[in-house]
Amino acid sequence: MKHLTLVVMAAGMGSRFGGLKQITPVDQDGNFLIDYSVYDAIRAGFERVVFIIKKENLEDFKQTIGKRLEDKIEVCYSFQEMKNVPSFVKIPEDRVKPWGTVHAILSAKDAILDSFAVINADDFYGSDSYKIIADYLKTSDSSNEHISIPYPFCNVSSPYGFVKRGVLFFEQNKVQKILLRITPGIECHTHKYIQTGHLDSKFGFDLTQIDDVINLIKNECSNLEIKGLHAHIGSQIFETRVYYDEIGVLIKELKRINTSHNLNLNEINAGGGLGITYVDSDCPPSIDTIANVIITSIKDHCEKFEIEEPVLYIEPGRSIVGTAGVTLYTIGSFKQVPNGRKYIAVDGGMADNPRPSMYEAKYYAEIANFKNTKDIEKVTVAGRFCESGDILIKDIDLNSPETGDILCVYNTGAYGYSMSSNYNRVLKPAMILVNNSQSDIIIKRETYEQLVQNDVLN
Repeated sequence: MKHLTLVVMAAGMGSRFGGLKQITPVDQDGNFLIDYSVYDAIRAGFERVVFIIKKENLEDFKQTIGKRLEDKIEVCYSFQEMKNVPSFVKIPEDRVKPWGTVHAILSAKDAILDSFAVINADDFYGSDSYKIIADYLKTSDSSNEHISIPYPFCNVSSPYGFVKRGVLFFEQNKVQKILLRITPGIECHTHKYIQTGHLDSKFGFDLTQIDDVINLIKNECSNLEIKGLHAHIGSQIFETRVYYDEIGVLIKELKRINTSHNLNLNEINAGGGLGITYVDSDCPPSIDTIANVIITSIKDHCEKFEIEEPVLYIEPGRSIVGTAGVTLYTIGSFKQVPNGRKYIAVDGGMADNPRPSMYEAKYYAEIANFKNTKDIEKVTVAGRFCESGDILIKDIDLNSPETGDILCVYNTGAYGYSMSSNYNRVLKPAMILVNNSQSDIIIKRETYEQLVQNDVLN
């Protein structure tokens, strides 16, 4: 049977209130808000209460709250002190106040023995809240799950002044945090099929549409919580200035939205698109170079628009895994066009790598098996599929290619297998992980039975 603990954060300094409001009476009988909270928790099934306080306030709490509760519930005390932080955390020299909720709970970790709920000492929650959370904690089977009890905004707003509040929108007990994807109007120099940030793009909302979108979400999408903005300007990008400009658009729009809609958006996602070297003519900037451009842009534009630096996300997928993968093909037949190209056919093509057919992506390749000769031929590598556009590599120099040779196409770790298909009802290949001369199958070769398993014949 689970034993429930109520953790009460009561280490606040009360600087704005002018004293310890945690133990200041709120009714004619001298009760504190804590009295109401603990009483409601006891009725809901909580058996233990842990007060997180400042050490110098221990006797005040014992003589007031402690004496009232000790015969009704087990009472423990923990101290929220600056030293109660992990060893890797460096405490600023001028830091006086303790940190927030996480630091408070960390300070009480030795006193929390089982499932627990956390409240503020100076807030009133109502008896239903404790019943809801107690029922959840008693029935939850996972030690990694958590629950938050939201309240209608009209129930917690006050006519006596403005208070900062976290507002949650939920439906069926779920809240989805989102970033709004915008079209920043930035055109990078890459293939038109992988440009995504220019104005005439199917991706993202135009900047002129953002206000309508936000109002729609506010009024009709109560299960969505907007956290910030997202943009993506394209793929296989070698320029750097476009990232500087993209960050500028995101931060400018973030400031405008926060001001116009009284929001506090503080996240931006700049997308990815960092290029890699597929052929010798490719010259991508380093990760460090791109990072410095992005950081500089954030600092410049946050200062310009007088906004705090937002949380930044980037998506550097290709630049991380692109060069980690190769694709191995077996060479089959040959065709020499009179006074034209020599074609060599391989046992794959646009089904396992559609990039060359879709937007003329270029790759480097070489014969993987050992060759005694060095007879270089210029050939065009054709795929096996029934499309004239199924050409993997045009006009590449290979060392005396022959039927049965293994052709290694480099840098297919990104946008290779993830874009593969069963075009012409051809089976997908296997994927092998190789490291330190060891190899393992990580994706099995597809079988005919797997290919047709969803087919229904009447």
